[in-house]
Amino acid sequence: MKKLMLFAVLASLSLVATAQEESIRFGAKAGVNFANISGDGTDGVDGRTGFHIGALVEIPISEKFAFQPELLYSSQGAKLDIGNLETTTKINYINIPLMAKYYVAQGFSLQAGPQIGFLTSAKAKVEGPGVDEDNDIDDAIKGIDFGLNFGLGYQLDMGLFFDGRYNLGLSNINDTESSDDVKQKNSVIQLSVGYKF
Repeated sequence: MKKLMLFAVLASLSLVATAQEESIRFGAKAGVNFANISGDGTDGVDGRTGFHIGALVEIPISEKFAFQPELLYSSQGAKLDIGNLETTTKINYINIPLMAKYYVAQGFSLQAGPQIGFLTSAKAKVEGPGVDEDNDIDDAIKGIDFGLNFGLGYQLDMGLFFDGRYNLGLSNINDTESSDDVKQKNSVIQLSVGYKF
């Protein structure tokens, strides 16, 4: 997986070097995350609503194709109710999606590409009758996460755009002693709005 990401980064640098400088567009985006954790021991786990915000650059390759690397802060995780207690797992990442875009019609694109995420913080908040705790769980979550994105977008001529994306987690985020037996992965639906300059 690491070799695949290295290849993707090197290919990205090559595309940036060959793209026409005047056609490159920079932008910013933000939106809502509908996040969850899937895998072993996640029966009864509910999704958590978070957010993402960051910057991007769109590099045209041809009339139909473009490459779009992004840098996003992403709030993810899940919720679990046990009796009267609600546990919210808050996992925050700096994600770097490397998206290939194909414009199927004027302004409308299909998107896909790999993503690497770097953990910034992980907390478990437990709430219930007489209980309100917020615990760091950084040691239980792996510091690097790999995923694959699929999505679509629509861009107006003025620069305003809208994206919908699904991030399929590929790597086990569990970093406890049982991580070899208990494999859990991120799963995130993202809805974004942004602007390209």
